[in-house]
Amino acid sequence: MQQIPLPIGPQPEPNFDNFLPGGNAAALHHLRTLVLPAAPVYLWGPAGSGKSHLLRALAAHVQAQGQRVGWFDAADSLPWLLSPGWSGVVIDRCETLDAEAQQAAFALFIEAAAHGVQVAAAGRLPPVDLPLRDDLRTRLGWGHVFALQALPDAETRAALRREGDRRGILLSDELMDHLLTHFPRDLGHLMRLFDRLDNFALARSRRLTVPLLRQMLAEEADTPVSTA
Repeated sequence: MQQIPLPIGPQPEPNFDNFLPGGNAAALHHLRTLVLPAAPVYLWGPAGSGKSHLLRALAAHVQAQGQRVGWFDAADSLPWLLSPGWSGVVIDRCETLDAEAQQAAFALFIEAAAHGVQVAAAGRLPPVDLPLRDDLRTRLGWGHVFALQALPDAETRAALRREGDRRGILLSDELMDHLLTHFPRDLGHLMRLFDRLDNFALARSRRLTVPLLRQMLAEEADTPVSTA
């Protein structure tokens, strides 16, 4: 018999205060002090460097002032339409935009510029290297472009420890070293792994340890994938 884990509560929503800047202080300061409407902003960097966190923080900041923001992801279905009353438009994962989404994003840029609506976007590549149509690449690179860096180990550890403290869990140095040595140093990936391990440990009334992590991964690997 396994214990049903009680929910600890969702992770805090991304905002400027809970963003760990590392080498990305310039991008954080720019977005935090942005006066809308301004020139477009484009963030690029590897997975886990904080692109989506900063975009969500910007959207939350604008919404907290009573304004509205439209959010578009490369996986979202079309059409993409600019709604009256929006103060900002966000486009995430630009490197994966297909031909139709590129056309929709370009149209959004044109309409947003005509109505004084702020545009902020992000992708894993700098504008010049994006596999996109030329006119869209030009617009993504026209304004303020920030290259984001993944967090160094010390700040990644700090983020994991902070989440552990929030949950009332002491993360051992052995487990922390294992996470940073054997898994991608993508904070989002590590946080999701931590969440799964915490639930796995709660269901078994066990402490979070390296052997328990290995057990969880082994059991997940043996779980058949549903085809329903």
